[in-house]
Amino acid sequence: MLPKTRSAPAVAVIAFALCATLPLFAATAADPQRDAMASPPPQTTPMAPTDEAASQRGSPPAGTPAAPPTATSEAAADTNHFEDSVVALVNDRPISQYDVNQRMALVLSTSNIQPTPEMKKKIRDQVLEQLETELVQRQEALKHDITVSSVEVDRQIQGILTDNHLTMDQLKAVLARGRVDVTTLRAQIAAQLLWQKTVEQQYAGRVNITPEAVDAEMARIAEGQNKVHYVVSEIFLAVDNPDEDEKVLKNAQSLVAQIQAGAPFPALARQFSQSPSGAQGGDIGLVYDGQLAPELSAALGKMKTGDLSPPVRSTGGYYILILRQRLEPVGTKIDTSEQQKPLPATLPLARLLLPLGPKPAKAMIENGLKYAAAIGSRITNCEMLSKVPAEVKGTIYMNFGMARLADLSPQVQSALAKTESGGVAQPFLSDAGVELFVRCDKVVVKQQVYQLPKREDVERQLFEEQISAMARRYNRDLKRDADIEVR
Repeated sequence: MLPKTRSAPAVAVIAFALCATLPLFAATAADPQRDAMASPPPQTTPMAPTDEAASQRGSPPAGTPAAPPTATSEAAADTNHFEDSVVALVNDRPISQYDVNQRMALVLSTSNIQPTPEMKKKIRDQVLEQLETELVQRQEALKHDITVSSVEVDRQIQGILTDNHLTMDQLKAVLARGRVDVTTLRAQIAAQLLWQKTVEQQYAGRVNITPEAVDAEMARIAEGQNKVHYVVSEIFLAVDNPDEDEKVLKNAQSLVAQIQAGAPFPALARQFSQSPSGAQGGDIGLVYDGQLAPELSAALGKMKTGDLSPPVRSTGGYYILILRQRLEPVGTKIDTSEQQKPLPATLPLARLLLPLGPKPAKAMIENGLKYAAAIGSRITNCEMLSKVPAEVKGTIYMNFGMARLADLSPQVQSALAKTESGGVAQPFLSDAGVELFVRCDKVVVKQQVYQLPKREDVERQLFEEQISAMARRYNRDLKRDADIEVR
């Protein structure tokens, strides 16, 4: 299946989920209330150069697994000599235990996966396979003199920071708490950029989307306007060899279990999906009933908005689907009476307080509101909100139960007036600090009607469809011909 956009680079390897952003609030000073809002101190871990000039100076080129730092902590220094061992060879190029450990730490630091021994073993297998794939792809890029500059990597990291309302110092702090060297993140981003450039160089010129092809696709889409449409995200795990079917299925089942345990779907899609859509967190956009392979369409037909599918065997491998939104056929009349109802007199509510202490500085207030908004963007229910204080020292959770709106302050009433069932209110500043309210009533999924796409959207989708298929074949052939030895 396909990513939603034509040129979006396959680089967004971090979707900072709840547990990834929450440690930014962790108290480290004597005053936990003020410390909850304090920005982490800058980290000094050096970033690995990724441009050609850096390569000439002897630094590893883009996509090279990060080399162990000389000393990041006493604990790291004690274990570094064990991490130099080689765990796999890809065309005689090594993957070290350090590379595997760092990538595992990156996954655990940027997802909500519980690091149990069993889960870590499963993640290790997935990470090692991913590193093998990246090394094969990097070798192919170097064969064609394709490089990635530090500026390109910086640009993608800035996009991650902007999307997650973070500063570079805060990003480094999140990684440092997981003992992840920044070069590990940069190496993964560079590897994805290298592969994207390689595919585009080899195949983009071979894709020819004619006006007639767009016309035919527009006509086909129009025929489907009376069908249900779905907004879907995917994780795709390829089965390159029939003998590996059972192994890939177990990996897919492991990912489903991690998502059900709270790991964010986009984060795992970016880390493990072997479809180009992984760069967008698995987002493949709109499909209509019957457009996908029969087994995938059948799975979607049984799902409700928000549902996660079990692994589904289809062409090329296993798919994990999440139905983000169901869209009714064109012309469907939507009953908006429920949406226009005023707030009831009582609501089940929960609150999270981020205390700022007396007379907080303007910067602290702004920081607190941003942090609260970041939390709110990742909260989907009151149970999730209740777990925040365990991750964010100094924050306070309170379950209000069924609360009478008339008994609440005007600020709270104003914030709740803009919410819907199960929704999260915009954070606001009160005398107590920054407050975030969540409605604990059941989410009512709104009906929405499908709208026909524009011509340029159809052309972009056709381009992606062709080049994605070419990229999958390209990667499959490279891995088939590679000499991979796992030790």
